[in-house]
Amino acid sequence: SRAEQSSSSISRHSSMAKIQPLPSSPCSTSSYGNQQSSQAYTVWMKSLVFNGNGCAVYGPDGAVAFRVDNYGCRGGREVLFMDRAGNALIRIRRKGFGMFRRWEVSRCAHNGGQDEEATPWFRVRRAEKGGAAVAMHGGAGTCYTMDGCCARKPEYRIRDVDGTVVAEVARKQTTAGVVLGEDVLTLTVGPEVGHLLVLGLVVVRGLMNGSM
Repeated sequence: SRAEQSSSSISRHSSMAKIQPLPSSPCSTSSYGNQQSSQAYTVWMKSLVFNGNGCAVYGPDGAVAFRVDNYGCRGGREVLFMDRAGNALIRIRRKGFGMFRRWEVSRCAHNGGQDEEATPWFRVRRAEKGGAAVAMHGGAGTCYTMDGCCARKPEYRIRDVDGTVVAEVARKQTTAGVVLGEDVLTLTVGPEVGHLLVLGLVVVRGLMNGSM
């Protein structure tokens, strides 16, 4: 399977298996209201597979935590968001055309098998001003929004239904203050939203703007 192939390929990319760990620091009240804790990930908008398309997510300890590998198919109709071992956690499928295009996101079975049944979770569609609207499966309406989904700029925010920022993405800076390339990002997730959901939205945005 694709997951098994990707799992075997990770050993050939040991040079990217570890990055500089992210310092743990409280998030700013201007972005996250009164909440005083958050978690940061590093997102490298490149596949760990040679000639592949995808992204790799590094945890606060600097080790690979999650990844997407599309094996040369940029913006495919179906992608799998996997843990480091290659177990599929989230399945993302692109459906519809033009203004009716949407991305359907499901949670995979615990064993991560590609052929296992997946549980519908949420859907993402384009919205006004180049943004995106997120609705949970079976929900009454939009519960999260993302800005700048049609743009290639790396910085953007995810907001809840009240407009409060629950996660944001920016170009990563080293401890010395050096800003890295536009494909190396810091994802800061607030405590009031599920991290796996936010990570799924980051992948969907990459598919929407053609950056992976």
